[in-house]
This record gives sequence, C-alpha cells and structure tokens, in this order.
Amino acid sequence: MAETQQQVDETKRDDARAERKAGRLAKQIKHFARSHGGSAEGQLAYLGQRGTRIVLVGEDGAWGDLVAPDHAIAQRAAEQAGITLHESFDGDLAAKVRTGPYEWSRMAGIQVGGPSNT
Repeated sequence: MAETQQQVDETKRDDARAERKAGRLAKQIKHFARSHGGSAEGQLAYLGQRGTRIVLVGEDGAWGDLVAPDHAIAQRAAEQAGITLHESFDGDLAAKVRTGPYEWSRMAGIQVGGPSNT
C-alpha cells in the first residue's frame, strides 16, 4: 500500500527534526571535548522510554553526560562529533575518569561524613 503524501511529509519532517537534534548534541559533545583536553570518548546507555544517555570522558579525565531522545540520534551525534564510542563503561574507560571531592563525598554519603541526602 502506497504512503500518502501526508505520511511522506511527516516522515521527512521527523527525519529533519532528528538530524537537527543530533547536530545540536554533536555541537555540545565537541564543546565538551575541546574544554577537556581536546578529545573525548563515550559510551551509549539505553534509558528506556526516556532515551539514550551519552556518557562522555574527556582527555583530562573530566566526565559528563547528555541525553538523546533515542539511540539512533545518540549514535548519529557521536559520529558527527567524531568521538570514539565504547560498547560498555568497562575498566579501560572507567579508569580514565577523574573524580573530585564532590563526587567522593556524594558517593560516600552519610557513611563517612559526607553530606546527607536530606
């Protein structure tokens, strides 16, 4: 069964919207990379209906994340930004992450005198 013109137009509009979103995410990824040593690596994590999380680790060990509406957009953004993607947040990628006092106090929480969650 042939698609109607309206369905074709909606598909084109959705594709264009997804491409714009991927472009915006790629721009943010590139900015992160430039700000943290010139390059970054990443990993994509499925968040269910919420989308896909793009976890970034900069050359200097700083880390951050972005959320894309779906996995295809996240993949496209990473490709446009030119970052290396890892299948998992394994030992090699995790070993590059540098945490500071804030992260340590939040991870430790109340057990070792960190700030409470209340």
